[in-house]
Amino acid sequence: MSNIQSREIRLKSRPVGMPTAANFELATRDVAQPSDGEVLVRNIWMSVDPYMRGRMMDRESYVPPFQIGEALQGGAIGQVVASKSAGLNVGDYVQSMFGWREYEVAKAEAFQKVDPALGPIEAYLGVLGMPGMTAYAGLMRIGELKDGDNVFVSAASGAVGSVVCQLAKAHGCYVVGSAGSDEKCRWLEEVAGIDKAINYKTCGDLDKAVGAAFPKGIDVYFENVGGAHLEAAINHMRPFGRLALCGMIEQYNDTAPRPGPSNIIQAVGKSLKLQGFIVSNHFDLLPAFYKEMGELIKAGKMKWQETVENGIENAPKAFMNLFTGANTGKMLVKIGPDKAI
Repeated sequence: MSNIQSREIRLKSRPVGMPTAANFELATRDVAQPSDGEVLVRNIWMSVDPYMRGRMMDRESYVPPFQIGEALQGGAIGQVVASKSAGLNVGDYVQSMFGWREYEVAKAEAFQKVDPALGPIEAYLGVLGMPGMTAYAGLMRIGELKDGDNVFVSAASGAVGSVVCQLAKAHGCYVVGSAGSDEKCRWLEEVAGIDKAINYKTCGDLDKAVGAAFPKGIDVYFENVGGAHLEAAINHMRPFGRLALCGMIEQYNDTAPRPGPSNIIQAVGKSLKLQGFIVSNHFDLLPAFYKEMGELIKAGKMKWQETVENGIENAPKAFMNLFTGANTGKMLVKIGPDKAI
């Protein structure tokens, strides 16, 4: 069998502020057949996630930056189409970090087999993947969730936030989430089943809206946005409240530092815990995560939404749409047919 032509998205230049199409390029390369211990995988689905914006900057971080002229990386689900490994067979579905490309050949250890019986394969990029695991680790370990807590979630209709909301409801909590449209708020209340959704774009004074939604205060705040959301949460936290700092998408494209929350001094008097976290530091929770999520999915108590762009060439568009609120739920790119063979 001859080598395969694979299209991929490369970083052409580093974005300044909001990324544009000019920062990316579509290229084609040859992918060799697998050698001993390797597999060839055709990607079916890939993920775009807000954290990727940080990797486009040339700075030291918890993951190395993307390199100019090289294919980007990210979560992907594919199917093995050729194998020279005893651990993976042709036809197996696998997860990897070889997104932003149509094919990849690598050592079998770089891929993790996924079970299509647990849920749709693309769910391993959402509720059963990094976003779901991020929600679980942040809420359970960092947020130290207790049954019956009052929980506030920003970006609540997103891939992470929507899982946080439903996990908290499964534990008998009072849950309020914020989102940027009436449609997203309706989904949160009517489908995800939270107690109240706040449209932060039309509610007027966000601080007053949060206060009205939490007359008894907030025990756990799951932070995805930053800025005014974080200040409002701090204002209404109960003593010994916990703030799980997952992300601050409002600031990802800033070109200059912003001042911190003006009310941060309240963290002292209220004995608050504010802790940032990276999901890769909590993979020991994976068995518990799969157990609880599997049970919720089977019982019909975990709902999710997806926004899908088709074709590898539209991956940059999908990524840029993350920062304008154009996605509902998990943003995915469909690269190929559900069965690659």
